[in-house]
Amino acid sequence: MPNNKYSAGIIVLLAGVVILLGKLGVFSFLGAMFWPIIILIPGILLHVFYFGRMLPAVVLVPGGILTVYALLFMICNIFGWDSLKYLWPLFLFGIAVGLYEYYMFGNSRTRVVLTAAIALAAASAVFFAIVVLWGWGIYAIAIVLIAVGAWMMFGKRARW
Repeated sequence: MPNNKYSAGIIVLLAGVVILLGKLGVFSFLGAMFWPIIILIPGILLHVFYFGRMLPAVVLVPGGILTVYALLFMICNIFGWDSLKYLWPLFLFGIAVGLYEYYMFGNSRTRVVLTAAIALAAASAVFFAIVVLWGWGIYAIAIVLIAVGAWMMFGKRARW
């Protein structure tokens, strides 16, 4: 009888704590910040199932995609979704990662898969460079022009 009271007391206490934390917004904050884990877990599980010899190598394609996308969404949660305007090329990179893993660990090493992975990764890098230069590149150009102008004005002058 005393054990039942103790167990019931723990359950009632935990229920009160859960209700209080819910009313304080703790669960909504955790849910808003860590929902990408729901995407990351299947990505990691697909890798575990493949390397545990339970599934074929083709599951590495969605496994790689889900893992990269989950990490991208975590970054966006931390730094704000506005950062997605710079990071959107990572969507292409996720596909490239999945295809590359399939090429590396799959039985049939077809060149088409490797070529597609490299092409998507290169496109992702080019798009990322364009996005960064489009947004911040003007500042880099301005700094280079200022430095060159200052060097031309104050650097060693050639003697004529």
